[in-house]
Amino acid sequence: MREETLSKRIHLNAFKIAGVGHTAIGLWRHPDSQAHRYKDLSYWLETARTLEKGCFDSLFIADFPGLHDVYNQSSDAAFRDAIAVPLNDPLMAVSAMAAVTEHLGFGVTVSTTYEQPYSFARKMTTLDHLTNGRVGWNIVTSVTGSAARNLGLDRQVPHDERYAIADEFMDAVYKLWEGSWEDDAVVNDPARNMFVDPAKVHAANHHGKYFRVPDAFLCEPSVQRTPVLFQAGASSVGKAFAAKHAEAVFLVDPTVQGMAKLVSEIRALAGGLGRDPSSIKFMAGVSVVTAPSDEEARRKFDELIRYVSVEGTLARQSSLMQLDFGSIDIDRPLEFVETDGIRSFLERFTKGDPDRVWTPRQVAEKMAQSLGAITVVGSPATVADRLEAMMEEADLDGFNLYDHMPLHAMPDFVEHVVPELQRRGRVWTAYEGRTLRENIAGTGSPRLPADHAGAGFRPRSSIKRLHDAVAV
Repeated sequence: MREETLSKRIHLNAFKIAGVGHTAIGLWRHPDSQAHRYKDLSYWLETARTLEKGCFDSLFIADFPGLHDVYNQSSDAAFRDAIAVPLNDPLMAVSAMAAVTEHLGFGVTVSTTYEQPYSFARKMTTLDHLTNGRVGWNIVTSVTGSAARNLGLDRQVPHDERYAIADEFMDAVYKLWEGSWEDDAVVNDPARNMFVDPAKVHAANHHGKYFRVPDAFLCEPSVQRTPVLFQAGASSVGKAFAAKHAEAVFLVDPTVQGMAKLVSEIRALAGGLGRDPSSIKFMAGVSVVTAPSDEEARRKFDELIRYVSVEGTLARQSSLMQLDFGSIDIDRPLEFVETDGIRSFLERFTKGDPDRVWTPRQVAEKMAQSLGAITVVGSPATVADRLEAMMEEADLDGFNLYDHMPLHAMPDFVEHVVPELQRRGRVWTAYEGRTLRENIAGTGSPRLPADHAGAGFRPRSSIKRLHDAVAV
């Protein structure tokens, strides 16, 4: 293993949903499952404390603003197997979790397709204020037709147009977060009868194809101004979007080779836009089952896998790919078609491996045997070895660890694997930054870097002051 790889810190994030069934569909049936407690605040507080004890960068919370109702053209399978339903809002528990932690960050998923930039920017700035700069945003465009029908649209927006909407959405929120208020706009000066200097607050003046945001932002700047930007799209337009906007990319691929290809492609695209390719952090989705010995871990995995639902997994994949696997022969080869779903998921099993032909049934069985992601099973040393190897093979920066068994999987990882990774110098023993951006980027600054697209929306006076501060 290369010397420079050995010294590279592993960023750790936990991957959850504000509901019951997320990735390993059916595990809610396990007698030790605590997933049903998702609606109890104590569940979230215990999770946050555990993650901070393990020096995780963040808790990453997924979201789906609509029902999974593609399989058999019905949501029945989703309700039976709790596939992202019931599901709460991912933002609501963040401030409470921040109150019982000091360093843990929170990456929340919100769709650009069903939000308005003006109101959304205020929500995120409020959370960034209340957490002292520990908020990130997982930017998604949403795949479910149910979300479109219930959030004001007649039909799902086509895939590539969703990304066009997202790109304009980003321009609008950058104008609010980065450009509307200068750094010294808040003066809080009773002698001058002035709390905010109006000369240093500017209108967004955004008049685009999809959004109109003419006025100044309601919020004064938070510590980070723009939350840390996560993204997970791996289609051609998704990769271009990530290269422009993402600070951290969440990789969901069944092979290390596939992840390595994505990392290389997105870094190259980012470099072409004038960004430092190494500034983008890549986090791979993994499920870890661990115990003091390999034998115990394998027994634990075998027990868990008995509860995973193949049909539920197939129903989830139907929704994500927007293909009704309930109405076709699931033993026929899967072929790539243009859908409005997550195209990278479909590409993975139709174009990713030229030597392998997949059927829908095989896709579901593979996913059902992996707890939703690449699954690593073993003792602390075995798991650490595998994570280190994946880091080197795919040029990764860290991992999003799937919380397949809430209040069990993360405590096990923190108790067994984190000390081993710390012993190897791979995971820090104390947080080094104040904000989520400082902890993820390692730059010592809570602000977007100068080569990021969002930085171009800063007022000239603010850019100069920020440059002078960095120079000092």
